[in-house]
Amino acid sequence: MPIDKLHHIATKYGDSGISKNYENKSFKKNHILFETLGTMDELSSFLGLAYHYCKTEFLKTIQMDLQNINSLIASEYNSDLYNILTQIEEADVIKLEDLIQKYLDEKPLEGRFYLPGSEKTKAGAYVDVARTLARKAERKLNAFVENEGRQDLELSKKYLNRLSDYLFVLSFHV
Repeated sequence: MPIDKLHHIATKYGDSGISKNYENKSFKKNHILFETLGTMDELSSFLGLAYHYCKTEFLKTIQMDLQNINSLIASEYNSDLYNILTQIEEADVIKLEDLIQKYLDEKPLEGRFYLPGSEKTKAGAYVDVARTLARKAERKLNAFVENEGRQDLELSKKYLNRLSDYLFVLSFHV
């Protein structure tokens, strides 16, 4: 059901240290579910900030992909809700791989260690921070999948792994 207007946002349900997933199932706020969702949100928020410095439109597409992944994480696998959500597809991963290769073809990297954020532009430094958050989100998602037995998220794990590679290469091109 779409929400036309919100007249309040404080449900006060979370005051007890409990929150709910999309299926309305309750979990403690420190559950790995919310750790994973929060880390993904942190990454998406920082991508939004990086966008304002580098104006790479594809970052908005990535943010939408991350929202789709979060919806999958926050839903019970194979439920009615889960089955109507937008899935991450192999084509999404391939798009990242293609962009990585495009950037490398334009400007190959030297075979040396790069100091994050200090060798490039301000925009590149913001993208570098987003890259570190992508790695953090990948670790959280891996832990969530292992802890909760959510093999349905394997492609999302692959997407996050490729995303950090994309962000590394992007940081040299903005």
